[in-house]
Amino acid sequence: MSGKTALIAGTSGLVGIHVLQLLADDNAFSRVKLITRKPLAINRENVSEIIVDFDQLNQFSQRLAADVVFCCLGTTIKTAGSQANFRKVDYTYCLELAKAAKAQGAKQFILISSLGADDKASNFYLRTKGEIETAIAALNFDSFCILRPSMLLGDRKETRIGESIGKVFMQATGFLFAGPLKKYKAIEAQTVARCMVQLAKNPEPGKLIFESDVIAHYAK
Repeated sequence: MSGKTALIAGTSGLVGIHVLQLLADDNAFSRVKLITRKPLAINRENVSEIIVDFDQLNQFSQRLAADVVFCCLGTTIKTAGSQANFRKVDYTYCLELAKAAKAQGAKQFILISSLGADDKASNFYLRTKGEIETAIAALNFDSFCILRPSMLLGDRKETRIGESIGKVFMQATGFLFAGPLKKYKAIEAQTVARCMVQLAKNPEPGKLIFESDVIAHYAK
């Protein structure tokens, strides 16, 4: 029996690269498609790259057929340069990907969001994250999994001073995050990736939300 076809967006990110590595080595997935702006030179027989312009994603829609979509797209307002550019990546690109994949028959969509995401939040970042969750939920995938991790641990390509300080603090005080506070504990990017792959291999129907404590459980 042939395995599933997976489609990943955001493979250059902290979680996305781990998702790619896990999928490429998992026999449950016979084909892994990467959506990227520029070639990544991934030398794996079951991995193919789709070079796209995210501002014109509809032009590539016929190449985006997959069983399950892993959306690891995301930026920061500092990196994007403005709230408008941030929203384009974290809302518009994610939604256009979801629409295109759904039109091509995708049954499952797995999204990395953020702890505290709420489409009614006063905070711009958390409101945007909540709005993209709501927008994709309206597309009615058979299975829509939302991962809301706390601070992500791992080696980023770029240095974020404030985040680096936060990571040191979170790692030093991690033992304090127990019981109802457990969802606020920092989590390894690789753990988030393992959870995403497990959810893809064992899809559950409907809209499901996973915060850091549950993510860690599913990743075991």
